[in-house]
Amino acid sequence: MQNINEPYSVVDWDSVPITKHSGEIGFTWCRAFETGNIRIRLSKYSPGFRSDHWCCRGYIIHLLGGEMNFEFKDGSGISLIKGMSCCFRDSKAIAHKPWTETGAFLLIID
Repeated sequence: MQNINEPYSVVDWDSVPITKHSGEIGFTWCRAFETGNIRIRLSKYSPGFRSDHWCCRGYIIHLLGGEMNFEFKDGSGISLIKGMSCCFRDSKAIAHKPWTETGAFLLIID
C-alpha cells in the first residue's frame, strides 16, 4: 500500500487513548491509529446506539463482535453479524447511518 508512511507499524492498542462519541442514542468508544492517509480504528458501540448523522465517507469495516445495521437514505439497509465485513466507497449516493440494538465491536479502516 502506497498510503502508509513507515515500512511497518506495530500498534499496542492498550496504549492508544480512548475517545467517546455520542450518537442520537448511545455512545461509541474508539481507539484510532493513523499512518500516512490511513486510519485504523477499534470502535465499540453501546447497545441501542444510533448515529446522529448521515455518513458519506468510504471505509472498510470488520465486525469483531455483536451486530451492526446500516440504514441508507433511500430507506434500504444491511445487517452484519460477527465475522462479516463490508466496504463503503466515498459517495453521497450511499449515505448511511449505523445503528445497533445489541452493541457492536468493529475494526474500521479508512
